[in-house]
Amino acid sequence: MTAFLRNWLPPLVFGAGLLALWQVLTVVAGVPSFLLPAPTAIATAFGDNRTAIVAAAVATGMNALIGLLLGSVLGIAAAIVAVRFRVVDGVLGALAAGAAAVPIVALAPLLNSMYSTTTDLPRRLVAAIVVFFPVFVSTAKGLRQVPRVHADLMTAYAATGWQITRTVRLPAALPHLFTGLRIAAPGAVIAAIIAEYFGGLQHGLGSRITSAAANTAYPRAWAYVTAAMVLGLVFLAAVLLLEQLARRPRTTLWRSK
Repeated sequence: MTAFLRNWLPPLVFGAGLLALWQVLTVVAGVPSFLLPAPTAIATAFGDNRTAIVAAAVATGMNALIGLLLGSVLGIAAAIVAVRFRVVDGVLGALAAGAAAVPIVALAPLLNSMYSTTTDLPRRLVAAIVVFFPVFVSTAKGLRQVPRVHADLMTAYAATGWQITRTVRLPAALPHLFTGLRIAAPGAVIAAIIAEYFGGLQHGLGSRITSAAANTAYPRAWAYVTAAMVLGLVFLAAVLLLEQLARRPRTTLWRSK
């Protein structure tokens, strides 16, 4: 109970106070809905359109999830190869930096032109590209920070390079890997939503936000924005839970010794 009060009570109180202040300011000051709708108006729009909001969140979440998985697998694999081979490290490092420097707003229209706009492939590729860089950089950093004595011991046992990577480098790199995933998971959701602003299938949160705003249904647009925020938090919470599950076996083994 004490841990709950210490960790969760302050942000809950702050959030409730912020919503109350938001409601008071929009009502008392008479702020127009196209500038900032009241929280009650957003909540009403959310309840009236909950079926469509859930369907849009599922569509965007699926694109973000596939992009997250694809970008993570490619990032981890590229980091393993880069650490093993110095020449590859220079090439992949430059490519990863270039991928990180490309803005999503410039990349999404190009991918929509290259691939069919009747599929979600361009959006998933955008999310994968956004995810690749933080996962690659974090994993490569973790793989390089293995104590030299551990690698030398495995070499003395005549272990192959892959065996050293699998048994020593990858377990030691898990904290750095999850640091990259904590950045990449919400980024995948943001990338998937932004990619929807540039055409294609009109069934995700991004397209619904632009459609509602174009029809001056601003509370409904903010309701979709709220769903996007919740979706990003769900992805982040999933990564945090996975990190705790990955750490638990090692902690239990250490305590048993």
